[in-house]
Amino acid sequence: MKPSILERTIVYSGYMTVEKLRIRLADGAIVLREVERHGNAAAVLPYDAERRCALVAHLFRAPVFSETGANMFEEACAGMIEHEESDEAAARREAGEELGVRLGEMELVARIWSSPGVSAERQSLFLAPYVPADRFGAGGGVVGEHEGITVVERPLRELFRDIEAGRVVDGKLVTLLLELRFRKPGLFL
Repeated sequence: MKPSILERTIVYSGYMTVEKLRIRLADGAIVLREVERHGNAAAVLPYDAERRCALVAHLFRAPVFSETGANMFEEACAGMIEHEESDEAAARREAGEELGVRLGEMELVARIWSSPGVSAERQSLFLAPYVPADRFGAGGGVVGEHEGITVVERPLRELFRDIEAGRVVDGKLVTLLLELRFRKPGLFL
């Protein structure tokens, strides 16, 4: 028998929606599960191959602050995919808004489930080369969204050392850096 959804109930609706699902599992058991929905996201790691560095975002994240007290979080540039927008277009838009960089070629790394036990969000992860001339502004996010983003250009070798030391803890950033190192190991020398 295939699992089936017997009932859906929206228990919260705001920035995100939380549904309670009553599901019949393949073994016939009936269980309740909650699913959080807030849309899909795109993330990109712009990297400069000649200077061997990448652009990352430093910003406040309420869940991280709530759990650890850390008032700054380092992550790959990311944002929600807007209605009828492609994942690649979303990554380009976010890179412009958050990092102040115009991206050309985009390399798809993966489309992943961010937390499949509870969230319906899928993230599209991209790598994108850039050169200093592609920087058109300071970035920082969209005025009025209170993102408070600081753009940091970090040496790839240093970022990789920080992964090894457990200091890079954003899953998107770890995945993108590991893939970049796999595809272009010479950039990390």
